[in-house]
Amino acid sequence: MAESSTTNQGRVVVYCGVCKLPPEYCEYGGTTKKCQEWLSKNHSSLYERIWSVEALEAATASLSVEAQERAAKDAKKKAAKAEAAEQKQAEKLSNSVVTIKRIERNKRKYVTSVSGLEAFGLDLKKVAKDFGKKFATGSSVTKVPSGGEEIVVQGDVSDEIEEFLLEKYKEIPEDNIELVEDKKKKGSAAG
Repeated sequence: MAESSTTNQGRVVVYCGVCKLPPEYCEYGGTTKKCQEWLSKNHSSLYERIWSVEALEAATASLSVEAQERAAKDAKKKAAKAEAAEQKQAEKLSNSVVTIKRIERNKRKYVTSVSGLEAFGLDLKKVAKDFGKKFATGSSVTKVPSGGEEIVVQGDVSDEIEEFLLEKYKEIPEDNIELVEDKKKKGSAAG
């Protein structure tokens, strides 16, 4: 057998920075508009090949008039749905509140609980680890009776946590952070 002088080379596949799919499949992901913006900014030649007016006309030229109308209608519907989902997410974020609560355990012992971080897309275990390192104290993620999760940090570090969140996690607006002090109710035990 004679060896050929050419070697097989692998293909370089570009993945969308928004939806993580190959750009040819972005239209099925629900974030088409953002994907198009990302592609035009980062890979303009690929954008021209997929989304230019000529490319879109060539893709729909073989369709019947009715199919073209259906495709246009579907595209409008998808765009409206994506925009509505985006608005809903933005509204959800603006209404979300991060609650930092100082809870008295015993006479002068406190813990600080932080809840509401998951609404901002933060990994609670990672944030708890950051708190533990930053404040050199115990920090853990616990479930709350209402169904969510919160981070409990040993010690009274509520003010420091607020500053740390604003400094490190820019996606949380300052107005969405609420400080609460929770005093332990005195028991009716004989003293």
